[in-house]
Amino acid sequence: MDFIVVPLSIFLIFVAPLWLILQYRSRKQTNKGLSEKDQEHLQALINRTEQMQKRIKALEQILDNEAPQWREK
Repeated sequence: MDFIVVPLSIFLIFVAPLWLILQYRSRKQTNKGLSEKDQEHLQALINRTEQMQKRIKALEQILDNEAPQWREK
């Protein structure tokens, strides 16, 4: 019986509290959401994506007019 009491005691005294603290800290950071800097960066990426979509659409229209078979290649 002693062989299980010692490891269990060590686990309950040292490992379990540390595990709980780290678990709740990570959940708190996850629930916090994006920081203001991250939101700005994300918005900049969204804007660049929209610009790229417009450019690609324009290029496809030009290619459709000048070389209609370009999609078949």
